[in-house]
Amino acid sequence: MEAAGSSSSRPPKRRRPGLRPSAPLEVAGARTPYMPSLCTNSKNPSTKCYGDRFIPDRSAMDMDMAYYLLTEPKKGKENEAVVSPAKEAYRRLLAEKLLGSRTRILAFRNKPPEPEGMLPQILFETPTSSQTKPTKQRRKIPQFAERTLDAPGVVDDYYLNMLDWGSKNVVSVALENTLYLWNASDSSTSELVTVDADYGPITSVSWACEGQHIAVGLNSSDIQLWDTSSNRMLRTLRGVHESRVGSLAWNSSILTTGGMDGKIVNNDVRMRSHMVQTYRGHEAEVCGLRWSGSLQQLASGGNDNLVHIWDASMASSNPSVGYNRWLHRFSDHLSAVKALAWCPFQSNLLASGGGGNDRCIKFWNTHTGLCLNSVDTGAQVCALLWNKNEKELLSACGFVQKPLTLWKYPSMVKLAELEGHTSRVLCLAQSPDGSTVASVAADETLRFWNVFGTSEAPKPAAKTVHTGMFSFSHIR
Repeated sequence: MEAAGSSSSRPPKRRRPGLRPSAPLEVAGARTPYMPSLCTNSKNPSTKCYGDRFIPDRSAMDMDMAYYLLTEPKKGKENEAVVSPAKEAYRRLLAEKLLGSRTRILAFRNKPPEPEGMLPQILFETPTSSQTKPTKQRRKIPQFAERTLDAPGVVDDYYLNMLDWGSKNVVSVALENTLYLWNASDSSTSELVTVDADYGPITSVSWACEGQHIAVGLNSSDIQLWDTSSNRMLRTLRGVHESRVGSLAWNSSILTTGGMDGKIVNNDVRMRSHMVQTYRGHEAEVCGLRWSGSLQQLASGGNDNLVHIWDASMASSNPSVGYNRWLHRFSDHLSAVKALAWCPFQSNLLASGGGGNDRCIKFWNTHTGLCLNSVDTGAQVCALLWNKNEKELLSACGFVQKPLTLWKYPSMVKLAELEGHTSRVLCLAQSPDGSTVASVAADETLRFWNVFGTSEAPKPAAKTVHTGMFSFSHIR
């Protein structure tokens, strides 16, 4: 039993490949090993059989030359000690004259066949210059402002929105009680309005979509509507809020206003009874309002550290029914939220920035209500702007040496830090073509930065016909 166990423990012997097992008591080596055929099965008699080897053609060879080339070096080595230099030179010269360049021993009649199943030749071809994609040159980002204007009397208040850039390339900036217009096309400056001290200062400004009319929010809670082509005030909205109006946002003919009383109100400027919807969710001043690019969602930020997303389709047109309820409420920020920016290349992406106790930029999916990312900037976030041509985000911060920072999205790597302002930046505004950014800061300067560059193929602006949202002959 012990011997049987030891023999069974030995590994079985492996047979050599290609040999069939021998029969019992057969003489070893009596059977010839199996050899595969070197010819492929083909019904065509003219088909050449090459197999896995290529055999030289003896009829194409010079046997005498081959014998000489094979034996001559050996003889030379044997008689190397007795051959004189003169004889060696004579032999070398004679070989060159008689043999020439005939040094091949084996000669082949045909070229070897191409292997079957060869990949297409196009896969091995190197791409031509026309097929390769041209490398995109890295954009040079200017570190300094291309233009600086004085802005004396700017109110150093984090919660106000005193700067906007209209679609007709005119910048509006509020300096205490006066609203100034600066035309970027011809660099001309004009004064639109100076309000009385009892109503001022001006706390918010916002251009309508067509770039001709502008809304002006006041510390007294009134909202004025102006026609900049004729420098004429069209109407004043009263009774909307109980205290100052710090934020404004347009949605076609609807002017959305946010006040220190925490209310958000939609005002149809075509109607005599202009208050059509009210959103109530903030318990402190509303300091940030932004409609999405589709104009279907409204983002609001407040001094209660909250961000709300409101759906226009859920808004009630009857204020007596009650206040409209938010779609999402974000409470992750630890300080007031004024900076809001909708992404131009992803409609459901919102960026928000918190104040001094938060210092973070957060990214939200407004469809699911999830926070996608949070980045600590190390400073109070006052404003945010997306680049329309690249996946980049510009942030304006307070109480840092370089308050403007350009970030790469989604990695949030710093691309540049812009120098110039000596105090915190309060507001940002973007030119109609998206290339230039205007910033107003507590150092009483208005600076223009060519930070976003120009698009490679700008699309022509669509011609729109405005039916006169401020034509009060059609008030109903």
